[in-house]
Amino acid sequence: MKPLEGIRVIEAAMYGFVPSAGAVLADWGADVIKVEHAVTGDPQRGLRQTGSFRVEGDPNPNVAHANRGKRSLGLDMSRPDGLEVLHELVKGADVFLTSFMPASRARLGIDVDDIRAVNPRIVYARGSAMGPRGPESGKGGYDMTAFWSRAGTAASITPPGTEGMISPPGPAYGDTVSGTNLAGGIAAALLRRERTGETSVVDVSLLGSGLWALGHSIALSLHLDRAWEGVTPSAHGSPANPLSGLYRTSDGRYIAFVMLQPAKFWPNVCRCIGRPELADDPRFATAETIAEHTADAVKILREVIASRTLTEWSADLAALDGPWAPVQDTLQAAADHQVRANGYIGRAGDLELVSSPVQFDVEDTRLGSAPEFAAQTEEILGELGYDWDRILALKASGAIT
Repeated sequence: MKPLEGIRVIEAAMYGFVPSAGAVLADWGADVIKVEHAVTGDPQRGLRQTGSFRVEGDPNPNVAHANRGKRSLGLDMSRPDGLEVLHELVKGADVFLTSFMPASRARLGIDVDDIRAVNPRIVYARGSAMGPRGPESGKGGYDMTAFWSRAGTAASITPPGTEGMISPPGPAYGDTVSGTNLAGGIAAALLRRERTGETSVVDVSLLGSGLWALGHSIALSLHLDRAWEGVTPSAHGSPANPLSGLYRTSDGRYIAFVMLQPAKFWPNVCRCIGRPELADDPRFATAETIAEHTADAVKILREVIASRTLTEWSADLAALDGPWAPVQDTLQAAADHQVRANGYIGRAGDLELVSSPVQFDVEDTRLGSAPEFAAQTEEILGELGYDWDRILALKASGAIT
């Protein structure tokens, strides 16, 4: 049994951030009903072009990543009979999850007081760009603006002198991180309700999540009154530690060493690369002498590692007791044997998707397919006790698809 089985979530949200929280809750077993506009649906369904990547037809990973495991209801909440249907859903729900901004929530009648008037025990969760307070609380935004740019990552990762800024590494990067934060907050609120009977309003913003992701750097910056600056990429890395940096293999791949105690790991590295005599070299006897002779050590390691392929080195470095990893692209990471052994990628219908990162009882997270638009409308209304005549009347009025 998944930990959130028996929990019902009503999700009135669009795009990537808040729906990805619903996807995590669905991964954990919740029954997530995605409420989409009866005509237009979630605008994310129209996303086909992402950078140079274009998806034709279905399934569409741009939709599935943040919407797997849900059921879809096509509903026009702006109509009185549509809002009545929403209220019927809310009565039996545990969580109301939304990305609508304050003015829209008030206009539609789905703000905290509106929903609590229907179900006082419901956990009300909302995701925003800029947070629930302050002069910009009603302002919208995306992960590129609020998470990546405003919260500090863009400036902190872009090397000085670079024209422009480094963009996020992929679509919905900040959305997915923030959505996981929101799902965790909802789970904590459900636990609080279980223990005390008290309900919560849960808030997570892209801005706050962006700051949290960069929290270590911001703490150092505030303490030392110095902005964190990007570093120009180099062929190695640390100027004082040969075991903290990158090394190119003969087949053009890279190995990343991150051994922050070089004197401790140096002898083992020397044995693994087939140069045991270097373990007794006085230049590399202590952390201080290693720092002084880093350039010499880097030169040696570059020459040795460049002589063989990554596959060959992976076998030899299996005995290395210090942290290291191959540098991998998205396809290589998805094929990684350790990724597969842990079930970090699972099948959801016709697609393979990354599982949400929390596992329970050392079991793979079972993923459900993303729903087609409004595919479960009649099913969900039937569960509410609506007969066919009433469903037809709602269709005729335009309240449902």
